Order: sequence, then C-alpha cells, then structure tokens
Amino acid sequence: MKNQPVQDAYSHMSEQYIALFDGDWEAHGDDTALVRGHLVGLAGAVLDLGCGPGHWSALLHSLGADVTGVDLVPEFIDYARTNFPGPEFRLASMTDLGLPDRSVAGILSWYSTIHLPPPELEGVLTEFRRMLAPSGKLVIGFFDSDDEVAAFDHKVHTAYRWPADEFSARLTNAGFIELQRSRKQFPDRPDRKYAAIAATPVAF
Repeated sequence: MKNQPVQDAYSHMSEQYIALFDGDWEAHGDDTALVRGHLVGLAGAVLDLGCGPGHWSALLHSLGADVTGVDLVPEFIDYARTNFPGPEFRLASMTDLGLPDRSVAGILSWYSTIHLPPPELEGVLTEFRRMLAPSGKLVIGFFDSDDEVAAFDHKVHTAYRWPADEFSARLTNAGFIELQRSRKQFPDRPDRKYAAIAATPVAF
C-alpha cells in the first residue's frame, strides 16, 4: 500500500488536526459503548491502528485495556507520547507491524482505512485478521453511504464512503463475522454519515 501521500498530508495539517481533539474531546456515547463493549476486558494486547493524536488510545487505557497506539504521522505520535503517558505509542504502518499471527486480542481501526482505494481494503482487513487471536475483536469505523462506494474530497486527503452492507461483505471476505453495527449522521454535517462495525475472526 502506498501510504506516503497520506502521511505527508496529515503531517502538513497535523496542528489543525490535533486541535480538533485537544482539550475537551469526548467521543459520542454510543461510539464509546461500542468500543468499550468489544475491546475492554480482553485477555491480551489491543492495537489502536491509525491512532492519530492518541485520544482513543488514552480512553482505552483509562478503561483498563493494554493498548498500543500506532500511526504513520510523527507529529501525532510525538503529541500522544507527550500528552498521554499511559499507553505505548508506535510510529509505524498499520499493515507492516511485524507481529506474529494471532498475537493480538483486539484492534480498533477508527477511520484509519478511509483513505484506502477500494481494491486495497480487503488486503488490509486480511492483515488485521492475521494478527487477531481466534477470539479477538475488531471495531472499525468508516464513512457511510446509502448507495455505492464513492470517493469524496476529504479535507486532508481523498477518502471513500462505503455502504455498511458492502463494508460488512468485505469483512466477511477477509475472514470476519459481524457482531454489531452502528450507523449515525454527523450532528454538524447533515450531508455526511458514518458507521462502525464490531467483528470477530471466523474460526479455522
């Protein structure tokens, strides 16, 4: 996966992006419930892939998860390490971590796949599946669409909307079973919707 353009775009806008989450950031209650319900209390490590400035990693750590935040953007990792001393943070690609098969109890991928061109999504989901233990959990958030997969002009870099059923089908193809789904509209953006799916690997 060619991720340098995405890394460069987020580095360029890192101060503005960090400012969105600095101070009084609080996740939507339903999002927190979904993440907490599937990723807290697991017997093993949890990865926050594409962790950005570390806000979700910090929340998971405060809830007792053994979490490591991973991101490509040096500015985000520097900020997270400075402001959230509890979790571990790692500068790396979410698809090139070098972790053994079935070595992770949980994965949070909150909007970290939104910039992937559709042909690349299944390969990344398959890598998530490889890292997860048989009883592991994945929670993944993405921009929702009512009709078709479509690119749009995200303010940082081109992103993609996915119909939730189509995204779920890609998870199935990558070896997951859907456990729970949430779909919402952004309160301040009536033209934009998002979804989140919790899933677990299919047993071998």
